[in-house]
Amino acid sequence: LPSLEDLQKNEGEAGRRKISQITRYVSLGWAILQSIGIAIWVSPFAQSPGPFFIAQTALALTAGSMFVMWISEVVTERGIGNGASLLIFINIVSVLPRSLGQTFELAQSGDTQVVGRVIVLLLVFLVTIVGIVFVQEGTRRIPIISARRQVGRKVYRESRSYLPLRLNQGGVMPIIFASSVLIVPSFLAQSLNNPFLVQVANVLSPNGPAPWAYALFYLTLILFFSYFYASLIVNPVDMSQNLKKMGASIPGIRPGQKTSDYVEKVLNRLTFLGAIFLGLVAIVPTAVESAIGVQTFRGFGATSLLILVGVAIETAKQIQTYVISQRYEGMVK
Repeated sequence: LPSLEDLQKNEGEAGRRKISQITRYVSLGWAILQSIGIAIWVSPFAQSPGPFFIAQTALALTAGSMFVMWISEVVTERGIGNGASLLIFINIVSVLPRSLGQTFELAQSGDTQVVGRVIVLLLVFLVTIVGIVFVQEGTRRIPIISARRQVGRKVYRESRSYLPLRLNQGGVMPIIFASSVLIVPSFLAQSLNNPFLVQVANVLSPNGPAPWAYALFYLTLILFFSYFYASLIVNPVDMSQNLKKMGASIPGIRPGQKTSDYVEKVLNRLTFLGAIFLGLVAIVPTAVESAIGVQTFRGFGATSLLILVGVAIETAKQIQTYVISQRYEGMVK
């Protein structure tokens, strides 16, 4: 939205505070809508269904959502790292001991085939985590040359630096968007009870008659939302204009339209590679679980792994930055 973009770019700290306030109101409205939907969905299973039950359940869920949002903001302001991400991280980690315990109990059964399957599953998860770290930290460094400048009597020589473009711009968001879209056919099929929608939902189910159709549709959605999210995060035109204002340029590329076209081409290639990786991360662990028949990590999928690794890396970086700043303050004193 141009108005929000203006607030973020030109209004400074006051603009960011206004955006945060708008975000809170949007979160409240979205929480009310989702809470009412969930309350209507569970009302047939309640002992006394009715408008009072729906209102009471929606109020409780909305109040809980606002409480969690407040806690996350307090953690962000007074702690280290992003509060909302850390809360999600803790929620995922809390399930790990139970899943690991069930896996080790299964491995201790004495059956060599089961032990082999468990080892294969753990190796797949380990390789996936290593791949996530590699891609999350992967960047394409575009070289930049800053022109010679004269400030007063002092002349600054040409300086060389680089413009980092991440391999995975969207992080876990493309998978979340794709998963949300995949839920829509089954939700509509249950709500409307349409035979055609029921058939579509069965085809697009991971346990349906055509798993390849589900995998292909899932990959297509991840690819689409990866490009969509990358276009929101990185604007090649703005990047080109900022380089021109700073008196910097990419070697061999003319400033202006040529620079924005070059950055867009590089970004499209990086986004395609990142989307293919996200698709593999989303499908391979679940496919391996189904193939070997070990379901102890059911529910702990690609999204959880990406969130765990991403939050751990970002929090470690912020702690490292904090420690370095404390050392500099000690040196200045």
